Amino acid sequence: MFGRSRKGVVTARTAGELDAMEAAGRIVGRTLIAVRDAAVPGATTGDLDEVAEQLIREAGAIPSFKGYEGFPGSICSSVNEVVVHGIPGPDTVLRDGDLVSIDCGAILEGWHGDSAWSFGVGSLAPDVAALNDATREVLEEGMLAMLPGNRLTDVSHALEVATRRAEERHGVSLGIVDGFGGHGIGREMHEWPFLANEGKPGRGPRLQEGSVLAIEPMLVLGGETDTRTLSDDWTVVTVDGSPASHWEHTVAVTADGPRILTPRP
Repeated sequence: MFGRSRKGVVTARTAGELDAMEAAGRIVGRTLIAVRDAAVPGATTGDLDEVAEQLIREAGAIPSFKGYEGFPGSICSSVNEVVVHGIPGPDTVLRDGDLVSIDCGAILEGWHGDSAWSFGVGSLAPDVAALNDATREVLEEGMLAMLPGNRLTDVSHALEVATRRAEERHGVSLGIVDGFGGHGIGREMHEWPFLANEGKPGRGPRLQEGSVLAIEPMLVLGGETDTRTLSDDWTVVTVDGSPASHWEHTVAVTADGPRILTPRP
């Protein structure tokens, strides 16, 4: 899925290639906004999928997820205890208080953008809102480690440290989901290397100007992180039913600091 390591640095993209990736990423950002606006009580995740596919295709892009290893949707729609890879459809009806995680990708002129966003339908319970705020903050803090000369696990470690800070700040227990994380991205949606959401610093390939990673913390409320995959072979849920939050940006290393290639209007 992620290929194999062939060298000790994460591939550098040219300035023009980064601009091309951002063009794809901007379509993803606009799509996430539209999907959030459509996520009202009574809507189905299938409705959200239709909104996403239409917007992506109208922009001249291709939904990255649709058909990827057989995945049937243009988005992953993960509600409440679903951590990742939820399949959109007519049977999942949104209710007030649901926490919805939408993962979305688009291909434009051969370049990929990939981003995820979690939000509430109506008002979230206070502890669930804290989980979601914390996950966003962990992404924002983890991105700051995308600096020339840093190593891959410096980003992993920054995400882990940010998670523990967020626990104290919000007064909740947070579990880091094992086995899932970020990845390289470019001409393929999933490229080497895999980026864990925790780990010791100073290990793995080195980052250089132009290196790009999709950074995506996934946190569970309550600290328990056991998951299982449903019979559809995609949907990953928490074993104890705890809610999960997932945030992601495609981020480039530049001399001026991290550059988000999937901005949201």
